[in-house]
Amino acid sequence: MKRAMLVVVAAALAIGNAASNARAQDLPLGTIIDDVKCAADPSQSYALYVPSNYSPDRKWGLLLAFHPGARGRAMVEKYSAAAEQYGYIVAGSNNSRNGPWSVSAAAVQAMPADVGRRFSIDPQRIYLTGLSGGARVAMQVALGKNNVAGVIASSAGYPDSQPRASVPFPVFGTAGTEDFNYLEMRTLDRKLTSPHHLAVFEGGHMLPPDAVALEAIEWMEIQSMKSGRRVRDEALIDRLLEKRTQAIAASSGGAATVHLLDALVADFKGLRDVSAEEARAKELSKQSDTRKALAREKSDDAGEERMLSDVFELESHLRDEDRHAEALMRLRDELTKLAQAANAAEESPERNRARRVLRSITAGAGERVQDPDYRKLLEQYGQRGR
Repeated sequence: MKRAMLVVVAAALAIGNAASNARAQDLPLGTIIDDVKCAADPSQSYALYVPSNYSPDRKWGLLLAFHPGARGRAMVEKYSAAAEQYGYIVAGSNNSRNGPWSVSAAAVQAMPADVGRRFSIDPQRIYLTGLSGGARVAMQVALGKNNVAGVIASSAGYPDSQPRASVPFPVFGTAGTEDFNYLEMRTLDRKLTSPHHLAVFEGGHMLPPDAVALEAIEWMEIQSMKSGRRVRDEALIDRLLEKRTQAIAASSGGAATVHLLDALVADFKGLRDVSAEEARAKELSKQSDTRKALAREKSDDAGEERMLSDVFELESHLRDEDRHAEALMRLRDELTKLAQAANAAEESPERNRARRVLRSITAGAGERVQDPDYRKLLEQYGQRGR
């Protein structure tokens, strides 16, 4: 079904773009419309935002959005302010949801074609975004050679969860500090060498704050200017560079500053002279405290991976009658320790990690294990870690 979905998506994008301006517009501008039914298939609908200054005399960027629970408005609402500022039309499917790929495939076929028939869309500036399972839909579409300009992936990455060294489209990832897919997004960021960025915010498995949503659109504007998908805007480049420079000036930690400098260099090289920032990042990375902090970040990620791996190995022992009692006892001990750390009164990296791990264990338990005693434990400790 995934292969079929890719063929369907490519055809839908082509049909929609070819049919732009095929009929007059009667939809309100500058406001979110909850339910636009696709003309070719009224069973498919989407939430929509069209900038208040929309005109068919120019071509507009398009952001197609997917929510794991078919909540199109939630996706459109998150990006409407940025869309108004930067001239994007945003459409969020009311049908695509977690479950069979055929459901998302039908939505992906219908929505872009319908938007393309109604509005003047730039075929070089079609972007995708999604939350959780919706992010996997967006990534699946982009991996299908659909000439996608970029993907904003929130709280999940590739449809198979396997990291890649490169992809043919820019990726802006987001993850909360307590997100059970935090480690997956960190791995995606660490492995990718093609244009990418990861924004981490305080929170859980959720859409990013509005400021991060705006940052994602601004980042895509930079990538589009670098790739030639949009005309360079020198004033915009200067403004976004200054915004980054101010963030670096406000940064207090050595490792955090290095990450910000590295991101600035990667994003603005070719647009502005960033040799000074590149030299500063290298020099700062050599300092003892910064080296230790950067090493600790990698060590913490590796430790979290081992923690999950150990739990999953113990879960496998539950199927062995001779090892069941001991495995269950050890799992109870691990869950107890995690729950205690997760419910600490003070915010800390340790509390965030405990919450992530506990949620990672409980979130996918239904697919991993059937042992009734262990399922009761997971239900009990999962509630404690929320």
